[in-house]
Amino acid sequence: MSHVGVPRGTARKRRSLALLTTGVLTLPVLAGCSSDDGGGSTGAVAPQDIAVAARNLVAAGGTVNWAIDAVPTTLNAFQADANSSTTRITDALLPTLFPLDAKGTPRLDPDYLKSAKVVEREPRQVVLYRINPQAVWSDGRDIGASDFVAQWRALNGKDSAFWTARNAGYERIEKIERGADDQEVRVTFAKPYADWRSLFSPLYPKEVTGSPDAFNDGARTTLKATSGPFRLGSVDTAKGEVTLVRDPRWWGGRAKLDSLVFRAVKPQDRTEALTEGKVDVADVDAAAAHRIVQAADDKGGNGQPLAQGPGSGSGSGTGPAAALRSWAEAHGSDEEAAAAAQAAREKNRAAAEAYAAEQGKLRAYAVRKSLEPAYTQLALNGESGPLADDRVRRAVARALNRQELVDTVLKPLGLPATPLGSHLALAGQPAYKDNSGALGGQDTEEAQALLADAGWTREGAVKKPDGAKAGSEVEKKGAKKKDSTAGKGDKAASSERPGKTGSGGGKADNAAPEREHAADDVQAVVGDDNKPGDSDGVGNAPQVLAPAPAAEFHSAALLRQAGYLARTGTTEDAPSEVAAQEQRPGGAVGAYAPAGTAAPAQAPDARRGPLGKNGKVLSLRFVLPAGPGSEPLRAVGDKIAAMLDSIGIGTAITKVSDDSYFQDHIASGDYDLALYSWPATAYPATDDRPIFAKPVPATDGSLLVEQNYTRVGTDHIDQLFEQAVSELDEGTARDLMKQADARIWAAAGSIPLYQRPQLVATDRKLANVGAFGFGAPHYQDIGFKKPQPAGPPANKKK
Repeated sequence: MSHVGVPRGTARKRRSLALLTTGVLTLPVLAGCSSDDGGGSTGAVAPQDIAVAARNLVAAGGTVNWAIDAVPTTLNAFQADANSSTTRITDALLPTLFPLDAKGTPRLDPDYLKSAKVVEREPRQVVLYRINPQAVWSDGRDIGASDFVAQWRALNGKDSAFWTARNAGYERIEKIERGADDQEVRVTFAKPYADWRSLFSPLYPKEVTGSPDAFNDGARTTLKATSGPFRLGSVDTAKGEVTLVRDPRWWGGRAKLDSLVFRAVKPQDRTEALTEGKVDVADVDAAAAHRIVQAADDKGGNGQPLAQGPGSGSGSGTGPAAALRSWAEAHGSDEEAAAAAQAAREKNRAAAEAYAAEQGKLRAYAVRKSLEPAYTQLALNGESGPLADDRVRRAVARALNRQELVDTVLKPLGLPATPLGSHLALAGQPAYKDNSGALGGQDTEEAQALLADAGWTREGAVKKPDGAKAGSEVEKKGAKKKDSTAGKGDKAASSERPGKTGSGGGKADNAAPEREHAADDVQAVVGDDNKPGDSDGVGNAPQVLAPAPAAEFHSAALLRQAGYLARTGTTEDAPSEVAAQEQRPGGAVGAYAPAGTAAPAQAPDARRGPLGKNGKVLSLRFVLPAGPGSEPLRAVGDKIAAMLDSIGIGTAITKVSDDSYFQDHIASGDYDLALYSWPATAYPATDDRPIFAKPVPATDGSLLVEQNYTRVGTDHIDQLFEQAVSELDEGTARDLMKQADARIWAAAGSIPLYQRPQLVATDRKLANVGAFGFGAPHYQDIGFKKPQPAGPPANKKK
């Protein structure tokens, strides 16, 4: 699906935000949703929903049409313009040595490997791969050591002629050698690498990776050889189709389908494509899912779906009074008005009939649902302005009722509605731990205290202090800090906003437009870990894609998020906290007390108002996409704005085009607050490091941020990532990542909200396809269910 808000789209990542608004869609609650192992720290887990059937119950033959966003511009997953369509297609064509299981854990694929393990740790880490001797490429050549060597040389970053998106992990390899035979591969690392299982997935034949020309251009629209249950049939950009056909050389379970067609269908056109039978499998939004569920469940007396769309029955469908009025107008003495009314009634009747016909066709589909391996976050830009002060960022976080936001999105779907507690793992993964306590939950009083300590007061919004600048002593000291040299660790700080910001790779982006902030004199302090009086929540003074294979994948994936957002539901918010307090007997706006508690008496002229400093109002620029598919995302943004307003933080919501949302605003730093998503990973030490790496000044004055678009980072967090990626003991590496996550929470650069829902419409006759969650599809097992023999006739009473 298309989405705005996922800056990562990789060979082992998924798509973006499927954001829903209020409860127009109610699907049956998923069975089996519970906390894993009862430990209380694994979060709410949703199982896969894939219509499981044994292979002997799946018929051989047939074609499945699968909707994708667009025909990919490249079939090379390691190039910058690879996207989710590239991933979906190459998953069926190429080896993934360690695909993820339903819990997001890498598992060796026996179709490709007999074994793979670390056989030496000192003096160098050595991994020995034993390839399945049956494994061959579609041209008949054995998969062997030469394929591993070619891919390493293409991706290790030493030869700039290869246009690679990134080289994470491959640059740590010292050498690759042939073992006892060509099916034994010995990989020696120059530096220990904990995430070695992430390498060589997908594995390309040496014909693709062996030369820059083949790598850069030869694999964009075709592949010289593949190795999977399917091989590439054709790529037809004019028709918007990529056709895969069963590979007769596949040595594993024979693919049940004759062919698999990936068809480009825009998200807004998928309901129509389903009703016309153009696709059998499609990620859908809440509106389409609602119609499918309604078609299956709502039947009239004649067994047909109820017409509950754009009109019902012979009238307008708006009730008896309106129907009577419509009839009177259609048969009145005013001929012109009567003619118009009759035309309107006929139009409504035709629309209702068309809607009912579509509903009848949608009964052929089922909605499969789970939680996607990706999460939505609120990003806080800490580069400059008020949010450069970590107290203001933490105040924003403490004002949020994350449970309310989660309920808005997930409860109507019957999915587990638990706020996400980690930046680095999702519920059900072994590395998951709820570390949100390092920052703390919603606490209005604490949020207001943090703002007051940072110098933001209601008095400051209307007048300037005499003879002194507003702000606490802590802030004044922080504003004097300069970016220190390496070796001073977490004390490093930036004294002024750089003129332009680099997005990684040593290249600087164009300067972001200057932004008006409530306090432009607040200087950016990036990575100030030890400000007096602060705590990171883990017992110490606090210290802020590109997941493989490419950083550039992130921007491409993020630009696709808006199209997938649900286009249904109301966007009306509940009454704001301000209004609620004004209605409480004895209550006063701004009182530091639990909801519903009477506040102390205040002066007659006391009233709720904005916070400010030096006469400047505290207002944050909240950038949201403006596209027609982004209404629900804006609705969530409105809820967040109302929560911030309740503590005196104003928000200026700016709506920008979906096409420019990421590159021109998120990546360039032209925002204060924004909503976007990150796919999850089984390898956070490698894949998530660029997202949370501390920005560093470049020689040209720009700020190199890699994929850390919040510009918030610390030396300590960087050190924990570096230790984890080099730690070969998996338990210790996970503990290091949990420590890093707690510090990321404390830095308050990004606030995870919820894991996104995954809604997939599938033909009811299909088996082993649907909402896969973390798990990788078994393409060879997908097919149409065999007709089941009818049972014996029921005994009739005589």
